[in-house]
Amino acid sequence: MSKKNILILLAVLTILGGYLGIRMYNKPHVNVAESDPDLVLFSQTLLDDFESDEISANEKYLEQIIQVTGKIQKLGTANGNGTITLTNGTSIGSVICHLSEKENKKMVSLREGQEIMVKGICTGYLMDVILINCVLVN
Repeated sequence: MSKKNILILLAVLTILGGYLGIRMYNKPHVNVAESDPDLVLFSQTLLDDFESDEISANEKYLEQIIQVTGKIQKLGTANGNGTITLTNGTSIGSVICHLSEKENKKMVSLREGQEIMVKGICTGYLMDVILINCVLVN
């Protein structure tokens, strides 16, 4: 290949990479509260799927809006927003739900041991399954 062809190829790849980067950065915000869940399941099912085969669970759950039912193990805060940890007590891991800002005030009515439904976006698994932008479902 000549230098000219290599430079043209590099220019095209740079422009394409820049375009894709800008599209990903400006990806529209998903309103979880108004969206229908892609999947509805129990927290233990979600956790078991990640513990047994993380690769296939990533393909199935990542970036999906998931509605999860589970028992509250712990209530807390992270970066000023509420977090709810769901577990069934038999597994080492748990499902950690990071609430959206609008849902923080609803944490006052929650108690440990209470069974709840939460809807959020699954971002992955690191000993715990993480859901972000969560909203409580009645």
